[in-house]
Amino acid sequence: MDIIRKETLDFLKTLEANNNREWFTIHKNQFKTSEQEIKLFYEALKQLMGRHDVIEKVKAFRIYRDVRFSKDKTPYKNQFAASFSRAGAERRGGYYLCIKPGGSFIATGFWNPNKEDLFRIRKELETDALPFRKVVTDTNFTNTWGVLLGDAVKTAPKGFDSTHQDIDLIRQKQFLFTRNFTDKQVLSSDFIKEIDMSFQAIRPYFDLMSEVLTTNLNGESIL
Repeated sequence: MDIIRKETLDFLKTLEANNNREWFTIHKNQFKTSEQEIKLFYEALKQLMGRHDVIEKVKAFRIYRDVRFSKDKTPYKNQFAASFSRAGAERRGGYYLCIKPGGSFIATGFWNPNKEDLFRIRKELETDALPFRKVVTDTNFTNTWGVLLGDAVKTAPKGFDSTHQDIDLIRQKQFLFTRNFTDKQVLSSDFIKEIDMSFQAIRPYFDLMSEVLTTNLNGESIL
């Protein structure tokens, strides 16, 4: 299936208004139908993405919330979401899709880089941030993905100069890009192609970051 049906968004809207186990149990079959359809959509998207990338796996996130350590005890998420993992140690970065009434979006980049990767990215930016800036400010790129997002430290990471000319990038803890969609766009027959086009447009960024994260500062492979 390569479309999102209106019934799927309607189910999620109604779930948001009736987020309790009693209602969900009564409507379990409706949930199963929507869940199966959305998984088929993920697989169709994976096939499209396979024309320009190598996707190792698709992870569909459960609709059940983990409420053990949360003040919000509502048991269900009012969204369907999945991540798409790239294959091989030489391919870095990942893709994310969230279908939610009034809040659907795609995201890509580096959500939670480990300590070693984050330090390597920062050292690259400290040495020469121009290639990074060139990629993320390209007009074709920004027309699709906008500006760099993500959490950052307030001043400078330990061991880095707070007066460095590229401290705005070095401060980053996350290196993310997102794109939002209206419900009308989600229900469009072209939605899957628009996602695929957007993910394809991120490749210059992924290619650069993959090169950085698979080499040392001398440009030598660490794989």
